[in-house]
Amino acid sequence: MNSESDSPLRRIRNIGIMAHIDAGKTTTTERILFYTGFLHRMGEVHDGNAFTDWMEQERERGITITSATVSCVWKDTHINIIDTPGHVDFTAEVERSLRILDGAVGVFCAVAGVEPQSETVWHQADRYKVPRLAYVNKMDRPGADYERVIGMIHERLTPLARAINIPIGAEDCFEGVIDLITMKAWFFDPLTKGSETHQEEIPSDLLEHATQLRNELLEHVAEFDDELLAAYLEGEEIAEEWLRRAIRKGTLDGRFIPVLCGSSLRNKGVQLLLEGIRDFLPSPLDVPPAEGFNSETNEEIKIPSDPNGPFVGMAFKVQTDKYVGKLVYVRVYSGTLKKGAGFHNQNNGKRERVARLLQMMSNRKNDLNELHAGDIGAFVGCRFLSTGDTITDGSIDVQLSRINFPDCVISIAIEPKTKADQDTLGDALAHLEEEDPTFHVTVDKDSGQTLISGMGELHLEVIVDRLRREFNVSANVGNPQVSYKESITKTVESEETFIRDMNGKGNYAKVRFRLSPLDPEEMATRGKNKFENLVGTDKIPGEYFKAIEEAALNALNDGPLISGMMERVKVELIDGDFNPVDSNELAFRIATSMAIGKGLQEAAPVLMEPIMRLSALSPDDFVGDIISDINAKRGQITILRQHNEYQQEILSEVPLSELFGYSTRIRSLSQGRAVYSLEFLKYEITPAQVQSAVLKRIRGY
Repeated sequence: MNSESDSPLRRIRNIGIMAHIDAGKTTTTERILFYTGFLHRMGEVHDGNAFTDWMEQERERGITITSATVSCVWKDTHINIIDTPGHVDFTAEVERSLRILDGAVGVFCAVAGVEPQSETVWHQADRYKVPRLAYVNKMDRPGADYERVIGMIHERLTPLARAINIPIGAEDCFEGVIDLITMKAWFFDPLTKGSETHQEEIPSDLLEHATQLRNELLEHVAEFDDELLAAYLEGEEIAEEWLRRAIRKGTLDGRFIPVLCGSSLRNKGVQLLLEGIRDFLPSPLDVPPAEGFNSETNEEIKIPSDPNGPFVGMAFKVQTDKYVGKLVYVRVYSGTLKKGAGFHNQNNGKRERVARLLQMMSNRKNDLNELHAGDIGAFVGCRFLSTGDTITDGSIDVQLSRINFPDCVISIAIEPKTKADQDTLGDALAHLEEEDPTFHVTVDKDSGQTLISGMGELHLEVIVDRLRREFNVSANVGNPQVSYKESITKTVESEETFIRDMNGKGNYAKVRFRLSPLDPEEMATRGKNKFENLVGTDKIPGEYFKAIEEAALNALNDGPLISGMMERVKVELIDGDFNPVDSNELAFRIATSMAIGKGLQEAAPVLMEPIMRLSALSPDDFVGDIISDINAKRGQITILRQHNEYQQEILSEVPLSELFGYSTRIRSLSQGRAVYSLEFLKYEITPAQVQSAVLKRIRGY
């Protein structure tokens, strides 16, 4: 949004475009930018010139890798759009976008319907309670079936979805769209690429069907508006205004999902989608106030969207730009921040100043003088700002909830090709790690190798490609390896007394812990590990409790089997002792670390492996062979269902270690006619025989 605009918050829409890969998100965004006048020429994904796919890797592969932010104006409404990736390896981009957005558009292919990643992003939006529209794209494609897709949405996602548009024809005969609100048929002029539209009466052969669907729509939304309900019960004429108002209220409350249709590639239906975004998705004032908590008292704080309130914002993305350096994307929830002003980072206590404020238009930049509540912009010149940090003007002590990102599941060893690349590689990896919360760099303490970890083979392939192109670093990489974690299966108690003279001064600390497997229900509320203090200040002074907790949780980063991260561990401090002269924070940290390390060895440690959700679409003839192969890979079939009249969908849970090279395997099993997708699901304890083989390979005996 232009900082000089005086548009009120009511006329702002912060939305995301989300979908399975190849459903048409980027093409739809491109049409939105064209019809709103931002672009004067439409690019195409298949030509590699789409405006929001600006990375070379995106243009070569024809997929979205990083979310792109753009702004446009439709009639009197400012729309800030984030076009998110559809590939599961880049799901973190969807996660952080949905965390800060007010609304979303779920795009579905009219042929494939609800695909695996469609379900993933939909449930991500459910977690953040984001109001949304559904847009069924590709109505011009052979096999397009609008009603079947709505049926799949009802079956797999939500029963709340109802059509507010219906198509006129399908496949090669797709001509236009009927709007059930106005009961008019919309047609789109191909000579002006759909810019010119005209409305006509509904074709006679579709009038009865449209009337029936409109009555069903009225029946479902009448309860959201008293005026509409009264008119509906009396059998009176329903005003368009009442119907729009009822649909909007149901959508904002999360009790209704409007479904629209079109063909973005053929320039049909996108204007009606824009009308839907304006009419039904929320402004910053329509969503509940952002929720935070006081870092000292843990008291909940609500932050209404008010440009005149105290400044509160969240950094949701970090990007390295070759022209301006570190760019930090920020959503402003309250107040106003001016260029050159300072802000306080609530997470690390640092105070910084904003050198430049930018409105990001994909990879283009427009300078701004200020950002207001409801705006999305980017900061330049902030060294200590990271993804998920809460920033304020210092007048309010509040922290917004952090963004939850999935764990890395796959690793590869990496080394520079030449000695000259050594330092450059380290700096480049640090930049990429700061950008991407699902990318991590570690050094194996036994071999000294640098390991990079991510969400999948494509994720790491793109990282290595970026090292070469953006940072001019050539690197050798090893074969992909599974990222294992560790846990415990037995409850033990472990005690350690630390007594040592250091630099002529005595040090004393005694601690006793109980280590036990963490119940899955506690994990859901407390995180991956849990620490509890069960001793009083008569045993250990309160000033040391924080140091003990930090040392205990840090000790869980180094498991006893392969130095992996520990999960599902409950640590309870049950006893301790101190000396008023020699006890200090360092002594308690060392004693804690030693006690936890010893306890983990005794608590029957086990390896945990990543389990993937495998979704395979196969013609009926090959389903049996694919199921047999999944069973042979230690997989479990969870759902087998008919996808369409030619294909079945096989959903299963399979260990990642069994799936390297699976693309070749499934092609050979199905004569190249089956397709599949993978998504990380969870970590589970590895069977004993598999654990033995893994330890033998890693330890080299």
